[in-house]
Amino acid sequence: MTQPVAQNSTIRNVLLAGILLMLAGDFLFALNDAMGKWLVASFSVGQVVLIRSIGAFFVLGPMIAHQGTARLFRMERPELQILRVVMTTLDTALFYAAVVYLPLADVMSFYMAGPIYVAALSHLLLGEKVGWRRWVAILLGFCGVVIMLKPSSAAFSLSSSFALAGSIAFAFAIILNRRLRGTSDTNLVTWQTIGTLLVGGVLTIGAWQTPSALDFGAMLLLGIVSCSAHLMITRALKLAPASTLAPLHYTLLLWAVVFGLVFFGDVPGPRILIGSGIVVLAGLFIFHRQKVVDTTVPPENVPKGVN
Repeated sequence: MTQPVAQNSTIRNVLLAGILLMLAGDFLFALNDAMGKWLVASFSVGQVVLIRSIGAFFVLGPMIAHQGTARLFRMERPELQILRVVMTTLDTALFYAAVVYLPLADVMSFYMAGPIYVAALSHLLLGEKVGWRRWVAILLGFCGVVIMLKPSSAAFSLSSSFALAGSIAFAFAIILNRRLRGTSDTNLVTWQTIGTLLVGGVLTIGAWQTPSALDFGAMLLLGIVSCSAHLMITRALKLAPASTLAPLHYTLLLWAVVFGLVFFGDVPGPRILIGSGIVVLAGLFIFHRQKVVDTTVPPENVPKGVN
């Protein structure tokens, strides 16, 4: 009797750790989005992505040295690793390409559909069960997103296709994280950073603009922030089901309100407050149903010796 109780306690602790890491990672991603929006107003997408990727190695460098360079080339499921690099690179490049032309709120409205894609894909590709009540809550959460963001008429422009494609790539990357949960965080984030570094270098050809020391430092800091966020979310997805963590991405909207007020002077109106309330309530209900329905987690969802 003691052993099942201890096992259930361990499972709850693992799930809680995954949830907390996802929340922290989403906070850093919201900060990354605000910084990126500011930088791409003055520099090309390729240049921002290139220097951002270099900055990420301030975090990754010590981790690579600790585990050994040779381990980077010992990959689990190489074909999925390559596909994940493609998806994360597309996600990054398309997001910055979109915010050059669209307001951040419009771009985020597309990306907030990501949890819906993830819930559907995790059911189809990972076999994770998502009950009808949670489906309804996720859809209601998305309605709250629409109320908050109210995409402008520009949402149907060509640039909006960048955001739409980026949000789909983002959802696939989350699913691939779950499939590759046996791979070390260092490997996953290093290879995706190398992918964005190469693409940024190509896009920078003919578009380089010498930045000031402040701007260069800001782009390096952008890499440190985004890399830290990727590491946190990568670990979170090893600790909890994707369908559980996906709705937490809605917290990006709450942080967007805060950063919009602090950095851009945007004061949230009643529409933002009402939409935020719907999103939060939907998220809380999803967690409630997770606790009620999933009293246990399959052994494959409880990582052993995660790197």
